[in-house]
Amino acid sequence: MDEFTYRVAESERDKSAVIRGEFVSDTVFEVVSSGSGFTLRPVKLDPPVHKVFPADEPERDEVSQGNRRFVALDRDRVCGYVDTEYEPWNRRLTIADIEVARPYQGRGIGRTLMSHAIDWARERGAGHVWLEVTNTNAPAIRVYQRMGFTFCGLDTSLYSGTTSNGETALYMSLFLD
Repeated sequence: MDEFTYRVAESERDKSAVIRGEFVSDTVFEVVSSGSGFTLRPVKLDPPVHKVFPADEPERDEVSQGNRRFVALDRDRVCGYVDTEYEPWNRRLTIADIEVARPYQGRGIGRTLMSHAIDWARERGAGHVWLEVTNTNAPAIRVYQRMGFTFCGLDTSLYSGTTSNGETALYMSLFLD
């Protein structure tokens, strides 16, 4: 079994590591509108979609007191990370980004990183953890649901004008109180 080290990002190398986001999904969560709201319907994809996010995402601001990055290391190589942002006014810890390098996906690294983020949220006094995920990333959605996250909203226009045009941003939260 693989052994990975998990810790708070310490070195500049940890803090500046970038993993290009990608996933393979055999399902898309289709948004079905009704007169009084919406439902999400899982629809199988054949063939599955392989999505690679563009490398031109803007740099993140400097880490503040409420922000923390946790890294997963394979020896001294960063193979995954989760970036968090804490907002005291509403006691929300946001998962700003979570990435696991493709060769390491499916080994529980993302789940362990999320566990560290959730522990950090509790230490900060957060009432909930919140994240955004594209409706095409069914593997991540399923993991978040198994962890207790539930859907709390969506945005059909967030990705307009991007390489993800036509996808829907789904918002999920995990209540800690």
